[in-house]
Amino acid sequence: MARHTDLYRLIQPVPDLRSADGRGPVLVHGLEGFTDAGQAVEGATAHLRDSLDSQLIVEFDADQLIDYRSRRPHLKYSFDHFSGYDEPAIQIHAVKDTDGTSFLLLSGLEPDLRWDGFTESVIDLAGSFGVRMSIGLGAMPLGVPHTRPTNASAHANDVDLISGFSAWPGEFSVPGNVGSLLELRMSEHGIPSAGFTVHVPQYLSQTTYPAAVLNLIGNVSKVADLSLPTGELTKAAEEFATQVNAQIAHNPEILTAVELMEKQYDQFMESRMGSDSLSPGGKPLPSGDEIGAEFERFLAQHTEEEGTENE
Repeated sequence: MARHTDLYRLIQPVPDLRSADGRGPVLVHGLEGFTDAGQAVEGATAHLRDSLDSQLIVEFDADQLIDYRSRRPHLKYSFDHFSGYDEPAIQIHAVKDTDGTSFLLLSGLEPDLRWDGFTESVIDLAGSFGVRMSIGLGAMPLGVPHTRPTNASAHANDVDLISGFSAWPGEFSVPGNVGSLLELRMSEHGIPSAGFTVHVPQYLSQTTYPAAVLNLIGNVSKVADLSLPTGELTKAAEEFATQVNAQIAHNPEILTAVELMEKQYDQFMESRMGSDSLSPGGKPLPSGDEIGAEFERFLAQHTEEEGTENE
């Protein structure tokens, strides 16, 4: 019997999710919140929903899972009245890739409350849908330059699932999040589970970073053997890099910081000595806050200059 059915409702009719050879679907889960630097998780899940044939089949009760005072939803105001409300959502969609293969997509806000009840609900639903594997999406800010290839750390309960990908070495504790907990619980219930945490330049982690979205989609495509569109993402990533390079081209302080980051990143990639840091020995990297503050000052000045020209 399914547990915690008060947390969600099924939306009928639920389509047949089995593949042509009778296998169950892959569950891709990406929840926006603690591990969504560069809005990579939000961008990846939105891209999958919007660019492919998708159908809403499960809707979770956000009122029981979200702390509105910690993440206040936006209300739209128009002149003399409130005109709309961005209602929080946590949903599962049935999605078909470009070859017609179905998979499940869990997306929306990361729950603040009832983590155990939520993960148990997802596992129950995964069992009823015959899920054969789960893949989690995450993004974290790191001291990596935007001028180098975007990478991700892979993790899985079965290393064969992430063969050919890089993983963080060693053992350490990290702050908990529902996506990682779900990955753990899935494996405990015998469902092969993997995940990817894409690395986002810390100084760009507060803006939308298309290269990170592209990386996550590509990794899901490889591991789940799904055909997923990436053309628009590739173009967006190239355009974003061009814009950033143009904006920092005339700022010596930012250029110096990025060049130093490039040097230390390249040293790390060459050595691969098992460090769990992307900032190996040598001069200490400027902190993300320092680079971010300088970048924000530059962008603010750039915006003011544009405003003056327009006036």
